[in-house]
Amino acid sequence: MEYLDNIGKRAQAAKPDLQHLKSEEKNQILRKSADDLKLHAAEILAANEKDMEKGRTNGMSQGLLDRLLLTEDRIAQIAEGLYQIAALDDPIGEVLGMKQRPNGLRIGQKRVPLGVVGIIYEARPNVTADAFGLCFKTGNVVILKGGSDAFHSIQAIVTCIRRTLSEANVNPDALLLIEDTSRETTAAFMKLNQYVDVLIPRGGAGLIRAVVENSTIPVIETGTGNCHIFVDASADLSMAVDIIINAKTQRVGVCNACESLLIHREVKDKLLPVLAARLQEKHVEIRGDQEVCELVPDAVTATEEDWGKEYLDYVISMKTVDSVDEAIAHINRYNTGHSEAIITESYTNSQKFLDEVDAACVYVNASTRFTDGFEFGFGAEIGISTQKLHARGPMGLLALTTTKYIIYGNGQVRP
Repeated sequence: MEYLDNIGKRAQAAKPDLQHLKSEEKNQILRKSADDLKLHAAEILAANEKDMEKGRTNGMSQGLLDRLLLTEDRIAQIAEGLYQIAALDDPIGEVLGMKQRPNGLRIGQKRVPLGVVGIIYEARPNVTADAFGLCFKTGNVVILKGGSDAFHSIQAIVTCIRRTLSEANVNPDALLLIEDTSRETTAAFMKLNQYVDVLIPRGGAGLIRAVVENSTIPVIETGTGNCHIFVDASADLSMAVDIIINAKTQRVGVCNACESLLIHREVKDKLLPVLAARLQEKHVEIRGDQEVCELVPDAVTATEEDWGKEYLDYVISMKTVDSVDEAIAHINRYNTGHSEAIITESYTNSQKFLDEVDAACVYVNASTRFTDGFEFGFGAEIGISTQKLHARGPMGLLALTTTKYIIYGNGQVRP
């Protein structure tokens, strides 16, 4: 496809410009980009309203509308992410150890950019600035392929940042947007390995599966979030209720929201009436097993599908268990490798949970909503990796680098 071929060539042409920038030059541009996003917030919000109106017309769920929505506060938070990225140490050029061999060769590893990073994502306008900031700081060119649901919002943010780059005399093609939102173009982008070094999908299960199955570019998989909270027999139940309410209802349309709750049978009688009342205040539908339904009159009987479901909505599944072992077995069967939490006062059970639950992020007595690059101190994130090669969990600057060996000699030849 000629259009994508041109995009790829422009990305490759922009690489040297980025690699010649010093750290402080990159930081100044990141700070100026943040300033300009706030300065042009009215333009971005007007573009976002077009997307919101289309979403409402098309019957988009409340959770997805919330994920799509931009406000002045959210733009300020996006800008704050860029400020934080600017304040972080630049990993590029770092030498990771230098060892001398018996023949006198000195061999070390140097941290370098990946090159050109492609990102395919759905109705998440904030990803646009986050991806730019992290890629720019690490000397990577980024090609964005956003979804049609957020097209106007993404376009407005990209236009603003590219203008900032041009004013700083940096090639604006450090940030490229594929404006054709068709599936055919998306499919073709997945095979642009002549120009793109790594592809990162951010979206629902369907998008991620399509990229993993069809891409000829190496993929870092950012998975869906069927996140669990297990309330142990020793849990502080007041704490448990507060954590569950936060993890489920603070923002329902995000991948680190709690979707499934496991409750030890010893505490179900005390916990469920209080928790159900708090969830019903937030209009959350409860889908439970038989014991949950007996204690919560408005609960709906859960099906097998519910245990593995990422709702991204005001719905939560609940199941009673006899032990921490049963909870761990259930989580490892149905989870997506994202974020899991235990509420407990037992040190033994907390350590068992941390050791045996197979997920990128495992919590003790805290909300799963903290699985986020911003909250982890990365400034922002390129995504949350649920795979185990190269990167796992919230991906910050280091996840966008690789290494190359550097070898110093003084005339050695191999005998």
